[in-house]
Amino acid sequence: MNVLAMNSGSSSLKFKVVEFDESAGAAGSRKPNIRYEGSVEDIGPAARLLLRRGGTTILQNTGAVAIHAEAVQWMMHILEESSRQEGRALGIEAIGHRVVHGGEQFHEPARIDDAVIAAIDRLAELAPLHNPGCIAGIKGARAVMGPRIPMVAVFDTGFHRSIPPQAATYAIDLDLAQKHGIRRYGFHGIAHASLAGICAAAVNRPLTSLRLITLHLGNGCSATAIDQGRSVDTSMGLTPLEGLVMGTRSGDLDPAVVGHLVRKEGLSVDEVERLLNERSGLLGVSGLSRDMREVLIAAERGFNSRATLAVDVFCYRVRKYIGAYLAVLGGADAIVFGGGIGERSAVIRARICGGMDWCGLRLDPVRNEAAVGLASGEAAKISEDSTKLACYVAGVDEEAEIARATRECVLTGSSHS
Repeated sequence: MNVLAMNSGSSSLKFKVVEFDESAGAAGSRKPNIRYEGSVEDIGPAARLLLRRGGTTILQNTGAVAIHAEAVQWMMHILEESSRQEGRALGIEAIGHRVVHGGEQFHEPARIDDAVIAAIDRLAELAPLHNPGCIAGIKGARAVMGPRIPMVAVFDTGFHRSIPPQAATYAIDLDLAQKHGIRRYGFHGIAHASLAGICAAAVNRPLTSLRLITLHLGNGCSATAIDQGRSVDTSMGLTPLEGLVMGTRSGDLDPAVVGHLVRKEGLSVDEVERLLNERSGLLGVSGLSRDMREVLIAAERGFNSRATLAVDVFCYRVRKYIGAYLAVLGGADAIVFGGGIGERSAVIRARICGGMDWCGLRLDPVRNEAAVGLASGEAAKISEDSTKLACYVAGVDEEAEIARATRECVLTGSSHS
């Protein structure tokens, strides 16, 4: 089966064409063939399209792309043309879409119809930076591909459905919480599932035998405690705002801060939420940038105290969650770094893991420095061999996870909600 996996952002579209060998059974599902992968970035007057095959860039182009439907149309034209040049049909049999928030309604991947789209749209208030882009990608694909090809929504919140009540429940009035669906849902679930699967393959052990702490660190950041392949706690909550320090999001803070800013600054609740989502995190503390690379350069030059503080707060918060999840799991077999920062910044990894000999975690400086530029699905060990707690970097592959979930949903004919 050929599955097109789509990961739509507010102004971007990542995609991957994944070919499953149905004759290979479970092995064909775990290690599919990646036919094409690429992205359309900066949807607008100067959009950029990138297409890769076999890890090699075969096309880069720019053009005006007003909306996601045009981005999908451009993507499909390039994919079909490249497939013809390859001498074989593209043959897309199903399309999987990443959706950030599934709320209480969607616990499993769901076949997309008008009712599913409407439900995802209603959940946009809980993920205002994400679900609208997901909807745009789905509608764009439907406009271009028509109703013939089945489409599946794969939810970031789905992986965290296994979190137990004591970890998912906020200590507020329970009747009020249940009335409004207020609980900890967790996000980045597709990425965390990918990191866990890649680590299990790297250590050649069943995922069901491992206790893992996965760290997805990028513009959005989250940590997850995984026991025997199941999420048992995660740092994000009702929305993607809770937890670790992020590019523009605050992460954990006293909820009274909202009311305090409303009273002292004369802001509305909506304005405070925008402040916490769009003008906080690395950007808010450093006053410089949401990009860790820029903040780290300023901090390392030694003249920007706010940049130094932003890096310190970022690393401290991650380290604190590692300690908490070691307690939740009763110890762990490995910590796994992923995401743009987690995969590319040896300095941040070293700072997060520094001083953690107490739990048996020591990085190998040479391995850590060498673990950059990993391909999707690859893993590299960065801890010393003698350490009790291993540490890995993994090239997260959300699109492959989306494709696997889409394939299973289509083949079983199920549409869970």
